[in-house]
Amino acid sequence: MANLEEILQSGGAVILPTETVYGLFAQAMNEDAVEHVYQLKRRPKEKAMNLNVADYETILAFSKNQPSYLKKIYDTFLPGPLTIILRANDRVPAWINSGLSTIGFRIPKHPQTLELIKKTGPLIGPSANISGKESGKIFADIKKQFGNNVTGLSDDAALTGVDSTILDLSGESARILRQGAITKEELLACVPELTFAD
Repeated sequence: MANLEEILQSGGAVILPTETVYGLFAQAMNEDAVEHVYQLKRRPKEKAMNLNVADYETILAFSKNQPSYLKKIYDTFLPGPLTIILRANDRVPAWINSGLSTIGFRIPKHPQTLELIKKTGPLIGPSANISGKESGKIFADIKKQFGNNVTGLSDDAALTGVDSTILDLSGESARILRQGAITKEELLACVPELTFAD
């Protein structure tokens, strides 16, 4: 783990498990580190990255105009397989969110990955695969995809293989942009004041 922390702190990328699939993680506030991940994944630049953070305060630090029920969603579902889209504030560099007005937040449930985020600060962590290929669920296969040039933490057994639900709270109404592990019904049961766009 110490070695992985050093790689991240020095601007490198590492493969880490979440509770869903593996992610390719790097320092979010380091433009070169983010660029490295775009190149490794062969990801189009217009596809924005999310911020992987460790706590509620960091979500507030990089967003604005948060809905009043955000804390309730956080307390119920995070850490866990939920990505929340909020309005970005001016602390979010354009190299993370492609200059969009919004930013996604994720708090992975895997204990060692979460521990690394606490130590290093916000990380990007898109799925660990070449863009267009299936999300990575087997560590050895992912390493091969990247020519064995990227190291990380292997824990295949921890993954469900079901992507996180992406919940957009940046507008007047909530929208589910990707249906993943957490359902609309579960969200409404927890936060009845959520209103969804038709």
